[in-house]
Amino acid sequence: MGVVADIERKLARQRCRQEADDQPELRTSTMTHIAWVPPPWVSRAKRVLAGLAERHPARTILLVPVPGPGRGVDARAAIHDFPMGDGREVLSEVIELRLRGEAARHPASIVLPLLIADLPAFCRWRGEPGWDGQALAELVDVCDRLVVDSSEWQRLPAAYASLAGLFDRIAVSDLAWRRTLPWRAALAGRWPGIRRMERLSVEGPRADALLLAAWLRSRLRRDVALTRRNAPSVVAVRVDGEPVERPPHAATLTGSDLLSAELDTLSRDPIFEAAVRAAGPASQPRSR
Repeated sequence: MGVVADIERKLARQRCRQEADDQPELRTSTMTHIAWVPPPWVSRAKRVLAGLAERHPARTILLVPVPGPGRGVDARAAIHDFPMGDGREVLSEVIELRLRGEAARHPASIVLPLLIADLPAFCRWRGEPGWDGQALAELVDVCDRLVVDSSEWQRLPAAYASLAGLFDRIAVSDLAWRRTLPWRAALAGRWPGIRRMERLSVEGPRADALLLAAWLRSRLRRDVALTRRNAPSVVAVRVDGEPVERPPHAATLTGSDLLSAELDTLSRDPIFEAAVRAAGPASQPRSR
């Protein structure tokens, strides 16, 4: 609890400095935003956080598990202010915790006292989780929603089975699924002809392509073969060789935009869950 008390003191001192500038301030938080960020992901996570700006006033807790010897917690706390017009500001709190040893294996003991009471808690997990690890289990137990991006994972499609194992414990979002939304709308517009399709061809990331094909399998309730060419984003989709018109703004959303959209909802998404279950290796015998 000494670390938590130190963080609260640091935030209190910064609030006092902010209040001394005579700017009207809005400190209302809408959530606790937890991010599990291994060191290779820190710079990218901070760019996404900066891009959220005033869209989601929150207490953000960056958990950085530091490998190697040692134990304990190094803490930093800061208050960021964002102009709202009319001379007003929105303040958001950012707490960065570098966890070593036991603290990295059991993060809930430090996260729980820092959660804002009676507000939802989201956890953005960078990289592929350690599915059997204690850290993931503890954060799933204290948060309301888990946000991942399966394009950051190496073990696809096998990891989708592990993700599906969490559905009854926590609401889950996948930013790769969010990125496919314009293409799913374009494919749905081909109904009813699309119900007879045999093969989906995608030029794009592996996760996005797997989820598009799995969504079709789950909706059509039969096999749909998948072929893919790699690309940084989905740039082309074909149904049985016929091109699907590229949706407007299909690849214009930033990481901050995608995460912001997921922070606006708490409920489970049964269509996403069905697609993830259909994306597992046992569900796509003809995909390659």
